[in-house]
Amino acid sequence: MTVFSSDSIRSVKPGLKSIAAAAAITAVSILALPGTAMAEKVLRIGMTAADIPRTLGQPDQGFEGNRFTGIPMYDGLTQWDLSKANGPSLLIADLATEWKVDAKDKTKWIFKLRPGVKFHDGSPFNADAVVWNVGKVLDKTARQFDPSQVGVTASRMPTLRSARKIDDLTVELVTSEPDSFLPYNLSNLFMASPTQWDKKLAAVPASVTDPAERSKQAWVAFAADASGTGPFKMSRFVPRERLEMVKNAQYWDARRVPKIDKVVMQPMPEANARTAALLSGQVDWIEAPAPDAVAQIKSRGFEVYANAQPHMWPWQLSFAPGSPWLDKRVRQAANLCVNREGLKTLLGGYMAESKGIVEKGNPWWGNPTFDIKYDANAARKLMQEAGYSAAKPMKVKVQVSASGSGQMQPLPMNEYVQQNLKACFIDVDFDVVEWNTLFTNWRIGAKDPSAHGANAINVSFAAMDPFFAMVRFVSTKTQPPVSNNWGYFGNAEFDKLIETARTSFDEKARDTALAKLHARIVEEAPFVLIAHDVGPRAISRKVKGVVQPQSWFIDIATMSMD
Repeated sequence: MTVFSSDSIRSVKPGLKSIAAAAAITAVSILALPGTAMAEKVLRIGMTAADIPRTLGQPDQGFEGNRFTGIPMYDGLTQWDLSKANGPSLLIADLATEWKVDAKDKTKWIFKLRPGVKFHDGSPFNADAVVWNVGKVLDKTARQFDPSQVGVTASRMPTLRSARKIDDLTVELVTSEPDSFLPYNLSNLFMASPTQWDKKLAAVPASVTDPAERSKQAWVAFAADASGTGPFKMSRFVPRERLEMVKNAQYWDARRVPKIDKVVMQPMPEANARTAALLSGQVDWIEAPAPDAVAQIKSRGFEVYANAQPHMWPWQLSFAPGSPWLDKRVRQAANLCVNREGLKTLLGGYMAESKGIVEKGNPWWGNPTFDIKYDANAARKLMQEAGYSAAKPMKVKVQVSASGSGQMQPLPMNEYVQQNLKACFIDVDFDVVEWNTLFTNWRIGAKDPSAHGANAINVSFAAMDPFFAMVRFVSTKTQPPVSNNWGYFGNAEFDKLIETARTSFDEKARDTALAKLHARIVEEAPFVLIAHDVGPRAISRKVKGVVQPQSWFIDIATMSMD
């Protein structure tokens, strides 16, 4: 892990003095209240999202939702190890203690559940709760089925079909085909309390008779008074403004019982606004600080954490009829025309240059024959071979966001790439949409009117498991609306490699197939692969025990505050 910090604290800018002073007076007033033995420890976070991620158990806003309303308030059957900074974040047990695939029928898995776990409302977590939570996103006949949660969940576990209770602490999960990726996928299915939801359903007026509408209203009420099993419990929720969570002192994992009393999350999609909020004392932690303000942030005594993580910041290309990207020469040319070193300088060093979805040394690397690097002359030569020139440029349109989880600094980054590509006879136009809209459009696909005629889309993604890193983008089985093959890429060779990897329950055999798949992805270039995020976040020094893992996620529960 790289930690960027400063040993000196300088005065607040004149324009921010009044805000900082007000914050200081407020803090002193709280400490001085009669009878107050100890001030409440409150952590305030400025998120990149434009709204509070959904709180009903299946967050939106990309993986920022998982990071801030998923992992703190909920648990899944599996989770990611976020306890260390000096090694890859691996899949570990969570509400399931162990699992195995049936030796005779590899579409069936047995999961053993953790005993003694309770939801925030006091009801028990058990096999019935697992079956209920699978039903909420997969069983259209279930009364708790919620179409609004399907898109952000089913696309992340496309082969799961059903769940069956064996006993109170054992469930059987069934997939549509043998799928060795299932345990990874299940880290995205968060367990919400059936008892709490039933209470909300019972409160829906009797005049509402349509079952689907009753379910919808119950979920809306649940989102405002959520109940999971996680280390933090919801205490206050104001849409588009703030989410407050308090510690769950009875959390089942003693190592993650919070030391912080309350966490307050606020949406701040604009980088300069987040930075100003941090410097003025309005928040203690911001995601993705403005790069040109990092020196000032460090000079004020804040720490800026960063660490390599399995993450990809690309343009995903369309293969729909009429797309300008159908010629492999222009796809490779675009990859050769991006000056990633210059982009890294623009971001103050807070990125890693991409040579693939994963990098050399990863078991999935596979030694591709096409080398992603900056070579504008080679790019122009390929473009000329494809029939383009300065007088006849290739025109493309890219749908992008102004902010969002893992999007880093999307507007300046995309404008930088735009200028790079202009030198290689590619004229780029942008369609800028709100982050959650972009994320929704990503599942709908390039052929849908929501693409607004775009033939590329800029959505960053996690690359920590095989499905998330590669399969969902290049399989013909994951084309819209199933998952995130937005551009409708696919061919028989790729499908065969995916089938081999998915049905290989031996790790070495699976890695061999994935390495071949990755090499072919780099060579065929269905993406312009640009950058890997390092997850910069600026945090007050009064926040202790911060571990920045090699992951998109981070664990607030193990932190403390002075």
